[in-house]
This record gives sequence, C-alpha cells and structure tokens, in this order.
Amino acid sequence: MARSAANNREHLEQHRGKWRVSIAVPKALQDKLGTRLKRPLNTDSLTIANQLKWPIIHEFKALIAQGGGSKTDIRAIAEEFRRQRKRAQSDDEAEEIETHISATIDHLLGPRIGEEVDPTGQPHPVYAPERAREAAEFSKVLHGRATPIEQHHAHYMAQLTVKPRTMGDDHRAIALLLRWCRENEVEPYLQSFPSKRAAVRFVDGLQALEPALSPVTLNKYLRRLSRYWQWMERREEVAADVWQGLVLPEPKVQHDAKERAFTDEEMIKLLSGPASPAMRDLIRIAALTGCRLDPIVSLRVRDCDGGLFEFKPQKKETATRKVPIHSQLLDLIAQRTAGKGPDEPVFPEWPPHSDPLKERSYKATMHFTAYRRSLGIGDEREGRRRALANFHSFRRWFITKAEQADQPPHIIASVVGHKREGMTLAVYSAGPAFEQAKRCVEAVRLPAGNSEA
Repeated sequence: MARSAANNREHLEQHRGKWRVSIAVPKALQDKLGTRLKRPLNTDSLTIANQLKWPIIHEFKALIAQGGGSKTDIRAIAEEFRRQRKRAQSDDEAEEIETHISATIDHLLGPRIGEEVDPTGQPHPVYAPERAREAAEFSKVLHGRATPIEQHHAHYMAQLTVKPRTMGDDHRAIALLLRWCRENEVEPYLQSFPSKRAAVRFVDGLQALEPALSPVTLNKYLRRLSRYWQWMERREEVAADVWQGLVLPEPKVQHDAKERAFTDEEMIKLLSGPASPAMRDLIRIAALTGCRLDPIVSLRVRDCDGGLFEFKPQKKETATRKVPIHSQLLDLIAQRTAGKGPDEPVFPEWPPHSDPLKERSYKATMHFTAYRRSLGIGDEREGRRRALANFHSFRRWFITKAEQADQPPHIIASVVGHKREGMTLAVYSAGPAFEQAKRCVEAVRLPAGNSEA
C-alpha cells in the first residue's frame, strides 16, 4: 500500500524550513558524485514536495546507474514508471504514480517558449524542440510503443545452448540491424518492425549494407534474428516472427564446387610439410579420428584415458563421444600427457580465446589455414566463404577411407558422431562395442609416402 503524499518523506529532507530531494550515492561513485545527491524543491509543503520530487529522483537514479555520467536516461526512467504501474496495488497508489508521471513529463518539457494556434483556434504551448523530443520518447517508452530492439537480447542470449560462434552471429545480427536503422533513419524499436513489410526493407538493403559478405553469411544473420523474434513471440513481446522465410538468394553450387575430402597427395603434403609440432599432432589426430577441430583442441589429459578419446559434444550431440585412440597416435598422446594433471590441456599451444564468443579453436583454425595455403592446398573458389578443402576435409577423408576399408556405415557414423539411420540403431541401440569401433578406427591408415604410414 502506498504511503499518503501528506506524510511520505521518502527521499526528502528539510533544509532551512524548505524540502529538498536527497539520495545516497554508492561508495564506488562517491569520489565523483559526493556522498549524497541533493536538489532543493523551494517549498515548505510536504504534499507539494511529494509531487515535485519524482522527476528529480528518477534523474538521480539514472545518473547513478550510468556511473556518474551526465545525460539523463529517459528510457530507464520510463521503464521504471512502467514497472511501478504494474506493481500498483490500489487506486490511490495508481493515482499517485500517474501524478509522478505527469510531473516528470512537465520537468522534461521545461518552460514554454511560445504558443501556436491550431486550425480550430485552440492555443497550444510550444516547447524547445529537444525537450519536446525527450518528452515524446519518454511517453512512447512508458506506453510500450518504443521498446529498444536489443532490450530483451541479453535475456535471450543467457538461455541459449549454442556454440560461441553462433552466439557471435547473434550479436553481429543485432548490430547489423541497429546500424541499418541508424543509416536509414528508422527508430531502433521493436515497434518499427510490426510486419514483414518493414523486415523486407532491411533484407532488400542488406547486401548494399555489407557488400563484402556473401548471401550465405547474411542469411545466417537473418536466421539468428528470426530465432530472437520467435523467442520474443513466445513471451508476447512481439506479435509475430517478421523474419520467417526471408532469405537472400544464394548462388547455386556447381557439382564440382562442393566441399570435399583431401586427396592422398594433399594428405602427404600436409603430413610431411613444415608444420609446427602442435599442428603436426593436430593433423594426425584429425585424420585418424574424423573429429572436428574444436573438440580436439579442447582435449584435456583425462579425456585420453583408457585408450579412448572422450570428445566434448558437438552439433546435436547430447553427451560426450568416446573414440578408440588409433595405434599410430599412442606415442603422440603419451608425450602430450606426460607429467600433466588430469585437467591440463593436451594442446596448451591454443588456450581459450579472450573473446568468450570465439571457440577455443579459433587461433588453431587461422594457423591451419595459413599452413594449408603455404602448401598450395585448398581449392579456393571465387564467391565462396571458405575453400573446398579445409580442416573439415580430414573428417571427410577419414569417413571415405573407413568406407573403402569395408567398415559398416552405422559403425562409421557412431565413431564420427553422425546420427545413425533407422529406429533400431538410432533409438534402441546403446552403440557399438569398443572392439567394433576399434576395428573401424584401425582400418584407416595414413597414406603411403608419409613417414608414419
């Protein structure tokens, strides 16, 4: 129940017979702002003081929230009033809040600078344009007509269970949308995108906004915006996902322009070339497990116990995946784990990236790409984001060699973490026995011409 304005002294104190607003400053900001923020109200009436204090209180709170910055956060003040409206438990409390809102709008508008008469002959006050704009923005936020595009994004990101690279795509997608709004004089609010028509304008200008990015990459950002809107739709923050089905046309991939496995000749070059010791080991583990790059770089000593690699989950995997360690890798693993504790990394050469939105393997990817290009390997094609032969080609090479060695497809799928076909194997089976997986792994041998073949 709200206290009556007649005796409510919250954030008020008397000074020489007059009331003034007084709010404590957190210790961290006292060097900049002093111990308390104060402003006189020039009235000895407590009732009037309670009517005048709220714009100043919210201005002071916004100033503290900004760490002592000088600009009043109009949005923060309006959002606080929205929360107060929702929490009001009585008509008296609601009426008092509306009084505070009116006082805040009057404070934002400031003094009149003139008057104009409308076509009906009615006079209307004129205020300074900048102050009128702030009051209008305050009113839109207060009434839910100006929700910043990014307002719910942190909450949305906090519940995502995707790879850091995908989280980075989410941030880049929002940044791109906000940039487009600035450059096209579109207010950066959710309400500016009430339908597909508004979203189509963004899509139509996307390629011109980022001419260096391929349609494939830009479509990835559109999918991330769609996921964000879907999440907000479920919470009734927006009416619908306006991005659903909106894509840029992607160039058709020619039959000979698909990503592929390394050839045996390329494998020999990669295995015998002037790679760093860490890169040589990384290549051999990838070639003899068919594993993706990030799980390999993320291996810890305890993930290599008992003759098994235990790779962290990738894509839609729900648990770690165990793969027998190939006999040609046993010495390599012994050397890399010797004298280390169970939680120490197998590849300390590539520690976690300082940016949490980048995978641990980010720098390893850059190193491998530079090494591959130095050997003239890659099959680069104009208009494609990455070469047809890349680190993922080790995975393709392993699967190809396992198939050529007559290994059962469902065993190969289990080893590399692909979904196995059919309900019997995909749902009911607990997976192949160790010896079956071991035979599959050992069936793959490094190509002749390499010193370890």
